[in-house]
Amino acid sequence: MRTIWIVAGAAFKESVRDRVPYTMVVFAVLMIAASFLIGELTAGQDLKIIKDLGLAAMSIFGLGIAVFIGIGLVSKEVERKSVHGLLTKPVTRAQFILGKYLGLLTTLVVNLSVMTLAYYAVLLYMDSTATAAVRASWAAPALDPRQLAAIVLIMGELALVTAVALFFSSFSSPLLSAMLTLGLWVAGHFNGDLRQFEQVVDQPAVAWIARTLYYLLPNLAPFNVRAEVVYGMPVLASHLGFTLLYAAVYIAALLVAAVAIFRRRDFK
Repeated sequence: MRTIWIVAGAAFKESVRDRVPYTMVVFAVLMIAASFLIGELTAGQDLKIIKDLGLAAMSIFGLGIAVFIGIGLVSKEVERKSVHGLLTKPVTRAQFILGKYLGLLTTLVVNLSVMTLAYYAVLLYMDSTATAAVRASWAAPALDPRQLAAIVLIMGELALVTAVALFFSSFSSPLLSAMLTLGLWVAGHFNGDLRQFEQVVDQPAVAWIARTLYYLLPNLAPFNVRAEVVYGMPVLASHLGFTLLYAAVYIAALLVAAVAIFRRRDFK
């Protein structure tokens, strides 16, 4: 386990030296601030717009970090042939993959924390400057704790996407890995439609394929509770728990598959 954390620490330092996370975090913070300005121009809907755009910024820019750094953690080592030196040390291929994943996961947690602080700073300003009448008109308080549930689910989704990116990078090129990961992310948000596909087509074979894909592809729709948070609807603890459990199981399966594939690769 110590070896895994050593690899994770090295991966975290490598990602910190990369300018991509900083650039994306800056853009996300600016987007959260811009949502405040947009909200000021929309009477009566300002808080909803700020919450919606703020949470969307965390999700989109977090996705960028997960994909474009996740696919490079393994491929860079292979292209620079530094993987040869790592694997000749007392580092197994499984420890290498798991360490890289934990390193990127740490990077995501740090960056998402920075975005969360910026998000809550805007909401705190909104709450402190609003009158009692304005606060009464809000569907949910500015500092509604249910927003933390949405942020936790965003982190769960990003953790799953990171595992997907790492899985594809264990056997394919960076460009193909990025395309496959982004494609799977898009498909994951519309995965629920595959379950009802048999009601649209009359071909049993096509319906069977659609249902099979429904169970194989990651279902990312449950991770998106922005609408519930924005409009003050409850986010059940059971939904939060089962969704995170689903993410943990899917991540474990992807990491096991990535390790199995990586063990078979020949770097000579």
